[in-house]
Amino acid sequence: MSAAWLKLITILCLFSTALSDPESGGVVWRDVGGSVTIQCRNTASAQERLSLEKGLSQDEILNKDRDSKKITIAKAFRDRLQLDGEFPSLNIFIRNLTTDDMGPYWCVYKKYDNASRQIKTEKGKGSVLLVVRDQERMAVIGDASEKTKQCEPSDKNLVLLSVVISAAILLGIIIGFLIWIVLKTKASRSTRSTVKPRNPTNDVYEDMRGTRRLLKMSTCKPRT
Repeated sequence: MSAAWLKLITILCLFSTALSDPESGGVVWRDVGGSVTIQCRNTASAQERLSLEKGLSQDEILNKDRDSKKITIAKAFRDRLQLDGEFPSLNIFIRNLTTDDMGPYWCVYKKYDNASRQIKTEKGKGSVLLVVRDQERMAVIGDASEKTKQCEPSDKNLVLLSVVISAAILLGIIIGFLIWIVLKTKASRSTRSTVKPRNPTNDVYEDMRGTRRLLKMSTCKPRT
């Protein structure tokens, strides 16, 4: 499976719940080199800034201020992004799409709250999950899969033969090891049987005889 499809599956799993909102744009499929229009909408007139964010980390792609008309666009999108409409309802057009553009896009509206002295954010309508398909890569993968299918029988036979040979070698090693143990055990037993154990009774008798001789010699009287 290609990296693009793995990325797609991950994104679909993570954002299926978020993009199931009726106000989101859902999943949008485009081909490499194509274009997409993201329609960001918000009915609250008090919003001061629109930010188009992408991905898990919600990297900022575009930032438009309501009053100063200032627009900031990320470098990767600078030559490919156009705006149409009046704040806060804006159409964001992205052309020359690549597989790197795949991911979720969020329409985020911001305003400064005087009471809390903080910037409050609110997701507007129009968020989409963009899926960019590479038709050429998919065609190459399809051809490779077809060739793999054609080679499958021989590959399977080769794997089976390798497994059988490995099993036979392992079995031979085990049998040889068992035979060596049996022969070594028999040799050890035969060596033990040829050595006669010393009889402790004979040693006792020899000691007793020696003692008697000493007693006799000590009791004998010398001749005159």
